[in-house]
Formats: sequence, C-alpha cells, structure tokens
Amino acid sequence: MSMIRDLRAAVRPSLRKGGRSAYQYENTRTDDSGTAVVDCAVYREGRRVKAQTTPAEALRQVRSSEGREFVWIGLHEPTEREFSGIATEYGLHPLAVEDAVHAHQRPKLERYDDSVFTVFKTIHYVEHAELTATSEVVETGEVMCFTGRDYIITVRHGGQGSLRALRHRMEDDAELLAKGPSVVLHAIADQTVDGYLAVADAVQDDIDEVEIEVFSNTAGNGRRGGDAGRIYQLKREVLEFKRAVSPLLRPMQLVSERPMRVIDPEIQKYFRDVADHLTRVNEQVLGFDDLLNSILQANLAQATVAQNEDMRKITSWAAIFAVPTMIAGIYGMNFDYMPELHWKYGYPTVMAVTASICVAIYRGFKRNGWL
Repeated sequence: MSMIRDLRAAVRPSLRKGGRSAYQYENTRTDDSGTAVVDCAVYREGRRVKAQTTPAEALRQVRSSEGREFVWIGLHEPTEREFSGIATEYGLHPLAVEDAVHAHQRPKLERYDDSVFTVFKTIHYVEHAELTATSEVVETGEVMCFTGRDYIITVRHGGQGSLRALRHRMEDDAELLAKGPSVVLHAIADQTVDGYLAVADAVQDDIDEVEIEVFSNTAGNGRRGGDAGRIYQLKREVLEFKRAVSPLLRPMQLVSERPMRVIDPEIQKYFRDVADHLTRVNEQVLGFDDLLNSILQANLAQATVAQNEDMRKITSWAAIFAVPTMIAGIYGMNFDYMPELHWKYGYPTVMAVTASICVAIYRGFKRNGWL
C-alpha cells in the first residue's frame, strides 16, 4: 500500500481552483531548433544524466551502458518527417508510428515484439459562465506512448495534457523513477484518469443545473422547462467524454492482469488502481448519458403538456366567445317577425342572458382546470 501511495503522490496532478481540470497548457517548443521534441533525457538509477540530448545520442548511451538506464522522449504534434528518424532509430512499428503522427485515434493498447503502444484521450473542462446551446464543455487531446525496455516515447496532440509538470514531479523521486519506463507509463495513465475524475465532477454540476431548470415551473427567461438545445449540446459533450473513457477500460484491465515483457511486474499490479478509477468514471459517464436522455424526454414531455394547456385555454375562450357571436348572428338576421326587436326590455334581457351564459361557461372551464 505504501508503494501505491508513493506512486499516486508523485504523479497526481495539481488541479485548478475548483478541481475542474487536471491539465495545464504549455509552450511546446522549448528550444530554437523548431523540432517537435519537447524534452529528451537519459535517466540512470532514476536521476537525469544530462539536461538535454538528442534521441539518437540518448539511445546509444543507454544501449552502451550496463546500468539501469532508460530514455524518456517527449514530442508534441510531430510531422511524419520529424518522427521518421526517431521511429527508425528505436525500431518502432510502422502502424503505430502512423497512428502517432495522425491524431484522432481511439484509446487503445497494442503489443508489438519489444514494445507496447498506448493511446490516451486527455479531457479538459472548458469553463463557462452559462451553459448555452453552443457552449463547449470539454476539449479533448491525445497522449500516445511507445514503451520499451529502455525507452518511453510520448507523443502529445492538442493544447492540454502537458507532461512537463509530471516529469518534474517524477524527477524529484529518483527511487520511483528508477523502476524504469513502465512507471512513467503508469504515471501518465494515472494522471489521465485523475483528469477524467475532475472533469466528471464538473460535468455533474452542469447536468444538475440543467435538471433543476427543466423541473422548475418556469426557466429564468420566463419559458416553461429548459432549453432543449442546451440539453442536446451537453449530451453531445458527454458523448465526447464517453468516447475517451469507455474504450480505455479494457486496455487498462489488460495491463493490470496480463504479463507483458516491457511492464515491470512490480508496477503492473498498480495499474489495477488506475483501472478501478477508470471503471468509476465510466459508470459516471454512462449515468450522465442515461440521465440526459431522461432530462431531454422530460423536457419534451413538458413542452407537449404546455402546448396542450395552451390549446385548452384557446378552446375555452373560443367556446365563451361563441355564445355572443351566435346570439348576435341570430338577431342580425333580417326577419320581420321577431318579437324581441320591438320589446322595450329586449336588448338588456338579451345582454343579460348572454353574459350569464358566458359566466357559466367560464366557471365551468375554470372548475375543470382549463382556464
């Protein structure tokens, strides 16, 4: 248990105020070369050997060493030309390289001869003062990892999901980092899933707000129920969240259960903690989807009920006004023998009868809840 506490303490990201996002933005080009390499370092016994080196030099140094060393290379949105040299030098599988260069991949884990390729979807909660029909709730990015016995290569796409702070935290714990590339893979997975938990809490607040509005008598703008456009937009954002979480569940279970040559057995069991948290998030997201379906159906039902109420009111008033219209139509006919036309009290009597009938009809509709 102390081991897992050390792991989580080292890799847990610092959440922003309010706990809504686990990711920070960073400038991706740290040198003047214009390459996609953000950082490249060799670690011996968990300590950084050089401040900065090239991927080829780092690999030669590790392969020629007899100690416990590995390379950690970080890249941001590399082009095919920028990544081809590293892929050739490290013997990366062409299919995995193609996926790493072209973003928008499904979360997955693929095992090759001497490496494991994993794809994580990072989620960033977009702060907004008010949820509208066009509000963006979540933004997604990607972190792809090539993990070998003596290297880990991370390829990041998107403006969030920075690994710089994670690298610094792990460098402060040499004993932990000395366990090799698999502990870095665990740290990335743990940070990603912790980000899911923070975003899930924030999305829950938005859903609660919409739910309260739908089931209140009137919305803040005077309309009954909620705005179906807002509900549908939130449902689309939850669907994007679901696409990031659900496909990753099986790969994390595989990492925690099946032996893999590039994963340290001592570290492998701690992936169960990541898988457990991921299962929790997945259940939350599935619950969000079902709840939004129910809210949307309730909103549509309320709209139908409101339309029926309006139609009943219109029908009621039409029935009331039909009485004087009918009486006026009768006395508007050109007949010579209509006794009431020459009677002294004919007009007030007809008016009184008309008013009495209208009042009686009005009270009847009011009693039945139509008005």
